[in-house]
Amino acid sequence: LLSVQSVYCALKLFSDRRFLLKLFLRMYSSHRTTVSFLVALFSIAGTINFIEAARNNRHVTCGTVLKLVNTDYKVRLHSHDVKYGTGSGQQSVTATELQEDVNSHWAVKAATGKHCERGEPVKCGDTIRLHHLATNKNLHSHHFQSPLSGNQEISAYGDEHGEGDTGDHWLVVCSGDSWVRTNPVRLQHIDTDMYLGVSGRTFGRPINGQMEVIGLPNPYSGTEWIAAEGLFIHPTEKDSGAHVHTEL
Repeated sequence: LLSVQSVYCALKLFSDRRFLLKLFLRMYSSHRTTVSFLVALFSIAGTINFIEAARNNRHVTCGTVLKLVNTDYKVRLHSHDVKYGTGSGQQSVTATELQEDVNSHWAVKAATGKHCERGEPVKCGDTIRLHHLATNKNLHSHHFQSPLSGNQEISAYGDEHGEGDTGDHWLVVCSGDSWVRTNPVRLQHIDTDMYLGVSGRTFGRPINGQMEVIGLPNPYSGTEWIAAEGLFIHPTEKDSGAHVHTEL
């Protein structure tokens, strides 16, 4: 039987994500017998392979869960169960410097009433929704002023089923045929034509240090975003029934 150290090293080679290492340690402490430990270990083999295939996919695809980094301010698009005190009073959307925060996970979905195949590359010019996993709401905008700079407010919106309205629709503005992970993109709000951006201004309590996310009329400074950490569904995996939970 392989030693604990050798299996640990093998898992680390498969992925540099700490959640796999934590999972291994929990498994080892829970399954003391050789047989039960091996069964538990092999049970995550498919998950590891699934993650490796997803990480090697160069496109952002339908069903992808990602974090978006603003290329000018180096902050990640973020939301949380904190309401704006002005404007719409809806759930606030900000940007954070923290890399590891579950409140920065967004899932790529088709527009309301539309369907996209899981694993299908998102094309430049497609209309998408970005679904905030932690709160079950969608990235949204409308004709309200943002609280710090007075630009257009960006919020998170939706009912208990994660459904909102056309204010959740964003046009993917990029070069080429499809949204490539390593290339910056812009997201233009369909209803108001504003571009998703960052003002550079920071909030005080209760969200100290987080930056204001806004809608801007022109695609200039602060409006480019790049896909960072995430689970990028590979087209060959689109029919897989695997469910992966990660701490990306």
